[in-house]
Amino acid sequence: MLSVRNLQASYGAAQVLFDVSFDIGPGEVVTLLGRNGMGKTTTIRSIMGLLHPHGGEVRFDGTPVTGLAPYRVAKAGIGLVPEGRQIFPTLSVEENLVATASSRLGSRRWTLDAVYTLFPRLKERRTNLGTQLSGGEQQMLAIGRALMTNPKLVILDEATEGLAPLIRAEIWDCLKHLRSEHQSILVIDKNVNALAAFADRHVILEKGQTVWTGTSAELLADATLKDRYLHV
Repeated sequence: MLSVRNLQASYGAAQVLFDVSFDIGPGEVVTLLGRNGMGKTTTIRSIMGLLHPHGGEVRFDGTPVTGLAPYRVAKAGIGLVPEGRQIFPTLSVEENLVATASSRLGSRRWTLDAVYTLFPRLKERRTNLGTQLSGGEQQMLAIGRALMTNPKLVILDEATEGLAPLIRAEIWDCLKHLRSEHQSILVIDKNVNALAAFADRHVILEKGQTVWTGTSAELLADATLKDRYLHV
């Protein structure tokens, strides 16, 4: 479904990505791991068209999307839950959800009712403004907003960063539920053990390059991987 090959990207004169390559198949959950500053968010920005890469290629469903405008990447079927949530602060919960709602090929799997079933708390707060929500509620809203685009692939950048343990558990349960419905997901997070419990494969970045890919069993079996690439 998603193919990233030899991706290279820079901020001005500072090159951040040198050679990032990985794939995501239909219904797969893949994680992007690495220490802070290794290029994970830059990879996401490059996929979504928020940063124009100067080398490599991104294909989605076999079609090149490298360097396309973000709205065109979204229309192709990729939904983004960005780092920092970035919900619309002066819109209500319900307005946030319907603002980006879209159907694909005439079918709407994700509707308001479906999102409210997934996150009952959002239904309780549906008239509240974005600024009146807790961090956990904002993350639920950001996920619900991405799902309302009815994406083929959902990307989550820092899925549970800064959340309380109980809310973090709710987000993991949500992602496990989406996986059970064969939703393709690319997720960035620091909680390796939680990710290994439900992800199919993992991609580790080091200094803007893909240095390792493998399954959860392989990741957990090699204790040196965390020391080499993940621990501060």
